[in-house]
Amino acid sequence: MYIGNVEIHSKLYLAPMAGVTDLAFRQICRELGAGMSCTELVSAKALCYQDKKSRGLLKLAPNEKPAAAQIFGSDIPCMAEAAVIAAEASGADIIDINMGCPAPKVAANGGGSALMKEPLLAGKIVAAVVKAVNIPVTVKMRTGYDNENINAMYLSQICEDAGAAAITVHGRTRPQMYAPGIDYKTIAEVKKSVKIPVIANGDITGGKSAEYMYSATGCDMVSVGRAAEGNPFIFAEINAYFEKKPYKRPSLEERLKVLKKQILLMSEYKDPHIAMLEARKHAAWY
Repeated sequence: MYIGNVEIHSKLYLAPMAGVTDLAFRQICRELGAGMSCTELVSAKALCYQDKKSRGLLKLAPNEKPAAAQIFGSDIPCMAEAAVIAAEASGADIIDINMGCPAPKVAANGGGSALMKEPLLAGKIVAAVVKAVNIPVTVKMRTGYDNENINAMYLSQICEDAGAAAITVHGRTRPQMYAPGIDYKTIAEVKKSVKIPVIANGDITGGKSAEYMYSATGCDMVSVGRAAEGNPFIFAEINAYFEKKPYKRPSLEERLKVLKKQILLMSEYKDPHIAMLEARKHAAWY
């Protein structure tokens, strides 16, 4: 599959998750079979104001090729400038624009899922970012801003017309957050309405759910999020399922070995004290 001119030899994408998919975790997931990954979402304003912590979030692991850097915001010139900074700071192959995050601190300032209320503004942002960088630009969105406004198909068409090279759709609206089940129909409608690749996200918990997502939506790639928390082995599991190969779930000893490696990488890539504080949630997930 190609996203713009970037070839991806996999159908498994590790979804960006704030506070979860840091460099160490992404490196582990790539080692275990994720064929594509993305940085945590980074504030465009923070990048424009030269915030060092935000730039640090953009660093890629040695095995992260291809990979995307994700930014969020609603100010057109700032988003364009931030995209240039993100591309240079990360060396990423793709810039991803977040139009799906439901977190109040993101959406309340006009970014993330709030852009689904402003499709014309969203299109202008995509066009400005596409013009500013020389790598493909993708967009992540939800099915709609709320349950009364399911407009992912319309927004996807606007983004495609503005130059987006691929669309990721999380199969829920903003108020639904992460429940109830996935709206496969809307993802399928998005796939039919655009010519660019469509990546489906939501409730991918193993081989069978990934297979169902493909068959129900016709998507080009699946994006795995929360099911990978403490379980980076899910990528090996799904790959084995599609390749019709036997898969043996890792033992507790094997899980702890990978957890230890992840924590050591975290301590290498960031302040060890911060790494150990953040490692607690990962240990609980494992």
